[in-house]
Amino acid sequence: MTHRFPPGFLWGAATAAYQIEGAAREDGRTPSIWDTFSHTPGKVAGGDTGDVAADHYHRFRDDVRLMADLGIGAYRFSVSWSRVQPTGRGPAVQRGLDFYRALVDELHAHGIQPVVTLYHWDLPQELESAGGWPERDTAYHFAEYAGLVADALGDRVELWTTLNEPWCSAFLGYGSGVHAPGRTDPVAALRAAHHLNLAHGLGAQALRSALPARARIAVCLNPGAIRARTQSPGDLDAQRRIDALATRIFSDPMLHGRYPTDLLADTARLTDWSYVHDSDLAAIKHPLDALGINYYTPTVVSAATDNRPPRKDGHGASEHSPWPGAERVAFHQPPGDVTAMDWSVDPTGLYDLLMRFSREVPDLPLLITENGAAYEDKPDAEGVVHDPERIAYLHAHLATVRRAIADGADVRGYFLWSLMDNFEWSYGYAKRFGAVHVDYPTQTRTPKSSARWYAEVARTGELPTSA
Repeated sequence: MTHRFPPGFLWGAATAAYQIEGAAREDGRTPSIWDTFSHTPGKVAGGDTGDVAADHYHRFRDDVRLMADLGIGAYRFSVSWSRVQPTGRGPAVQRGLDFYRALVDELHAHGIQPVVTLYHWDLPQELESAGGWPERDTAYHFAEYAGLVADALGDRVELWTTLNEPWCSAFLGYGSGVHAPGRTDPVAALRAAHHLNLAHGLGAQALRSALPARARIAVCLNPGAIRARTQSPGDLDAQRRIDALATRIFSDPMLHGRYPTDLLADTARLTDWSYVHDSDLAAIKHPLDALGINYYTPTVVSAATDNRPPRKDGHGASEHSPWPGAERVAFHQPPGDVTAMDWSVDPTGLYDLLMRFSREVPDLPLLITENGAAYEDKPDAEGVVHDPERIAYLHAHLATVRRAIADGADVRGYFLWSLMDNFEWSYGYAKRFGAVHVDYPTQTRTPKSSARWYAEVARTGELPTSA
């Protein structure tokens, strides 16, 4: 027995520029905040940087051929802002755009649909030096950049996403400091969240004005599947607070043109939100053609107690909270199996999110733009990489997607994270999410058993009953 997906379901894989491209100083590219952060001692495990990463900048043709061999139907990649617009301002560097033109052409030549993400966390360092996302001007610079990329690639790319996981950019970058630029200011984090929302809206407008009518525009959010540890009033209030900060701070403005009133109340002692101008919410609520959902694991919370356990929210160790206004919330490890990230394996959180947004915006198609798992993958004596745990993870989550579709969710596609092993942000090269193993000293690519398994699912559009 099998579970069949709808005709036309999009089977893809995803990556991000700083995680795979390398070529950090070539063809006019200047440092991004992640170049600066990774070169700061103590910020990234092992002192790793993305200077070379998976060397995709030089090996993209081979990587595209590998995708074609695996039957990947769509490839979601991000554009390096500082490769295209080194200072974050002014005209584009054509050498930078030429790389993405060549990549898109290569994808088309192999029958793979390109999906462009404009921002996956790598703000040009010069813009950060001018204040970064907490400053309003950054949103306007992003809109200008969006227009430059649209002008260059708009004739050959039909699906665009503005931002990837703005929660991470705002709250890990400016709140807890475990991501670039490494700042630890809760007010700056809230300001950054608003200006990322504004950048999305202004960027979507810039795309809409530059792209052909057939183009589709989306955003990739990582909404939280937040669960209360018990049904006590305190635990339910903790769930509400974290849901506001993890999800509704972005989805409410983008989808409904408003900020949650409980969020504003929860954070009132920190900020008066006066940086939200009268016209901002109308700009942020730009009509979308799809909503991208990134999902890995649920989050369990409770009201904090004097003997609460250490914070374990899955976002790296820091003495600073990424949850402004919710410092008295405790996080708990859910029961069951975990990945190498120590993240609980629980696909029911994905089902809950798909059904939630199906109810909230029933006419907006959904895409799973990231889903996957890190495990300790090593080649055996014959050079084969067996990863049955990842296959089981993918099978369980794809079965959940199929269940959500059967229950009425309009899910149009699934993008595996990640196509290949890569620079995993503050974890460096210690964590492997890829369906393709990368031996970093030699840059040899070896498809893992999960890649072959996923290729067969993509080819047939059918999910076996068991992994």
